[in-house]
Amino acid sequence: MRNMRKIIEEYGPLIVFFALNARGAQWLGMAEDQSLFIATGGFMIAFALSLVSTLLRGSKPNKMTVVSGVFIFGFGGLTLFLQDEMFIKIKPTLIYLLFAAILGFGLLRGRSYLQSLMGEMLPLNDTGWMIMTRRWVGFFIGLALLNEAIWRNLSTDMWVNFKVFGIMPLTILFIAVQVNSLKQYMPSEND
Repeated sequence: MRNMRKIIEEYGPLIVFFALNARGAQWLGMAEDQSLFIATGGFMIAFALSLVSTLLRGSKPNKMTVVSGVFIFGFGGLTLFLQDEMFIKIKPTLIYLLFAAILGFGLLRGRSYLQSLMGEMLPLNDTGWMIMTRRWVGFFIGLALLNEAIWRNLSTDMWVNFKVFGIMPLTILFIAVQVNSLKQYMPSEND
């Protein structure tokens, strides 16, 4: 039950966003061109409820969730206030570029900030963490470019589908490839 609650907290806002973009205008008897604005408002509410639920179960949201929240409320608010879809569509690009910049800054300092965040989950030596961090910087930049290409060249519905159903599989695939390719940097049982 606890795992289900955590899954709902993490993915519920995206599901709300997708559902409201697809059917929100119809359900509320509004014009179809209002779908993304309805979805944005619903996403912001669902994200806020997710944060409250996380806090009520005694957990603390991780730093990435907090940063994402700032962007969600900032760019979602601009989207609704200015009635301009561009703000919610560029939000993922800016988040990915921010994460790439933070990790890149760590690399310039000779540190892997990923190791600080995930060191207990994935046992890698320092070389492995530096390689993994460089790859994540590239992945985040790639996601930013992909997001820009999709929202600028395809319909809003296609962009929403990519955001909801494309990012997660790409990320899972990327992680699987990384873990498999970095096995040589994991400590052996003899260490």
